[in-house]
Amino acid sequence: PSTPQHTPARPSTPSPPSPPRPSRPGQAASRSPGNAGLAPDATRLRHHSATPSPWLRPTPGEPWGAVPGWRETREWHEGPGEGTGENSGAAEEPGEVQGGMYRKEPSIPLRSSSAALYNNLSVLRPPGRPLACLGAVHGPGLSLVTVAADGLGFSHRQLQAKEGGTTLSTSLLTQAVWCVLPSRVLLVLTSQRGIQMYESDGSIMVYWHALDVTEHPPAQAVFARGIAAAAGDFICVGTSSGAVLVFDIPPKGTNITVSEVLEQHHDAITDIAAELGQAPDGAGDVVTADDAGMLCIWGAGEEFALLSKIPACGCSCSSVKLWNGIVAAGYGNGQIRLYEAVSGVLRAEVNAHARWIYALDLAPETGKLLSGAEDSFVHVWKLSRDLDTDDIEVEHCHAECVTDTQVCGARFCDPQGNSFAVTGYDLSEIFRYGQA
Repeated sequence: PSTPQHTPARPSTPSPPSPPRPSRPGQAASRSPGNAGLAPDATRLRHHSATPSPWLRPTPGEPWGAVPGWRETREWHEGPGEGTGENSGAAEEPGEVQGGMYRKEPSIPLRSSSAALYNNLSVLRPPGRPLACLGAVHGPGLSLVTVAADGLGFSHRQLQAKEGGTTLSTSLLTQAVWCVLPSRVLLVLTSQRGIQMYESDGSIMVYWHALDVTEHPPAQAVFARGIAAAAGDFICVGTSSGAVLVFDIPPKGTNITVSEVLEQHHDAITDIAAELGQAPDGAGDVVTADDAGMLCIWGAGEEFALLSKIPACGCSCSSVKLWNGIVAAGYGNGQIRLYEAVSGVLRAEVNAHARWIYALDLAPETGKLLSGAEDSFVHVWKLSRDLDTDDIEVEHCHAECVTDTQVCGARFCDPQGNSFAVTGYDLSEIFRYGQA
């Protein structure tokens, strides 16, 4: 660069070089290795709208290609109709955020910080009310926040893990989820020792199931993780051995029994999800995911039946959702993959984040998908099906940077997806966002 003709009052800081633009429609675009597994008619996101974390900015003079994860987040995936539609055009510059759909609201303080666990935020959304309770796990305790009827006030409570009866436990909790059944709502906690079920306010423990430590090798960690209500009267809970316990829940009382054990996984269960929408015939009612990245789709009933298996793709699947026959899975490489629940065929993959995805959530009435990851970003997507071709379509709606936060929990606060909440590792508050 040429020498300026005058001396500035203060030395200026050189700005980083502009990153190279991705290939334009009609030019050859780079392909990720994962695209090889896509179905011939699979949807490829035409414009990857996720933005790398500000932490990934290079130092002055450092090339953009040296930033980990930058190549993946700058890819273009061409498909039919490339270059048309609102998503085509130049990709966003790093640090820019697609926004305007949601705005930040006053946060909710927690009695303790949130642990770095998958899906470490639970939200109770009863019919007729936008939000009732929130909970986040830290160590052997659960921080419970109850929202007042007017939505303005909050009450706090700390629920300590127990091991049957009233004995307090020092074992670490791994997850907490409110399971909404037709006749009752239970708060289910999983830990290193077993599974606890409480009334919805956490006041009374109605069931305790101890894990059999003798079934595991001495060097293997023992815990339960992955919770979902399914088929009306069942609650499914995963374990570190890969087994999924199916509990039969009566309309009231404590006569809860293990009706079945599903044994198709060989790695620790990471997440379980039940169908949130209207499933097509043969699409299944429950999907389970494990540490190796394998997914199993089950038909629920008096006896659960394995309908299909989706093989592992080389990295762990941390979170999974099931909606209208679409399986949405978040992975450790930052990708979101969309599968057909009927056949297990991969229909779309999105390079959504630059770091490990920790949480997915889905708004059942609109098909909005929420994703949160270690890269400090939260994204809102919209899933739909083309009425003519029945293809799965993905639209990016919103991106939010939760500055200096490793996101570990993200949940919608209403069935329409008009608001959502976020927790972060070592963060003693819950961030809230509402529709602008």
